[in-house]
Amino acid sequence: MSIKKKDEDILEILGKQIRPGESMTIDFNMAKLYTSTKIEIPIIIERAKKPGPTILITAAIHGDEINGVEIVRQLIARKINKPKKGTIICIPILNIFGFLNASRDFPDGRDLNRRFPGTRTGSLASRVAYHFTKKILPHADYCLDFHTGGASRFNAAQVRIKPDDGQLLELARIFNAPYTVYSRNINKSYRSYCGKIGKPIVLFEGGKSLDSNKKIIRFGVSGVIRFLDHLGMLDSKFNVPVALSNTVVIEKSRWLRAQKSGLLHLRINSNNFVNKGDLLGTITDPYGKMRFKVLAPNDGHILNINQAPIVHQGDAIFHISTKDSTTLDSEEIEDIT
Repeated sequence: MSIKKKDEDILEILGKQIRPGESMTIDFNMAKLYTSTKIEIPIIIERAKKPGPTILITAAIHGDEINGVEIVRQLIARKINKPKKGTIICIPILNIFGFLNASRDFPDGRDLNRRFPGTRTGSLASRVAYHFTKKILPHADYCLDFHTGGASRFNAAQVRIKPDDGQLLELARIFNAPYTVYSRNINKSYRSYCGKIGKPIVLFEGGKSLDSNKKIIRFGVSGVIRFLDHLGMLDSKFNVPVALSNTVVIEKSRWLRAQKSGLLHLRINSNNFVNKGDLLGTITDPYGKMRFKVLAPNDGHILNINQAPIVHQGDAIFHISTKDSTTLDSEEIEDIT
């Protein structure tokens, strides 16, 4: 392991030493383009003089998830990442290759979020995961990771945690996104690996890929401010946003799938509560002959909507809660990321 500390006050990452009260940007150099141009991942580190926890904040594990990049950028630009105590490490773009190509994956088609903890001699995505987990992640006491819905699926602002984890539920309540969704860890994901090594991680989902949504970004930034304030790390010049309501804990949920192929016409937005029988949308053919109504099968919160204008039979189109802090019915969750 490449972590070295000359003494308990000096943090050493990638061969660079950061002392209390110092700021530093370190380039995480992993590979080159075909043209021999270096590809570097900037890591922004802010340390307070007063000791405290180390928070690792990451975004764009999937390179096309722009909302997370903007959330972390705002933390840096507004100097929210300059802690009153402890250390904050920000990596706005972890998958720089996907970001350059406006793609979810690495150039070889691998998903970085299915490669943790990675290997030193594996695929490019696996190598990035390996060096990240060996050289950067061990310094963190808490992790905050930002995502969006994949493809055309728009996620309501939510924190995802594994079921039956009291510590993560407490942290999710502190972050206080509109929803906290119980979701099993996916094998070899960043969140799963953090769980295995005992690193508490709050994973925020909001919006969709290749899209920037101001409301979602505001939820993310506000959650980080509340999180830092809880740990005593927030500078006193910042006001702590007061949420309009407490996070709704979603214990069970389900995806509604298209029963017909055709043009999808939405009648509801994410982040809404619907009653059983409410019209969620319609599916039509292009010729004016068919019109199929998609109705809510139960009372529940709409957590995700497929905003694709055209769907095939079997496509996931609405993600609806079936058991939460206000309802009693239940159905197994199916996680699509």
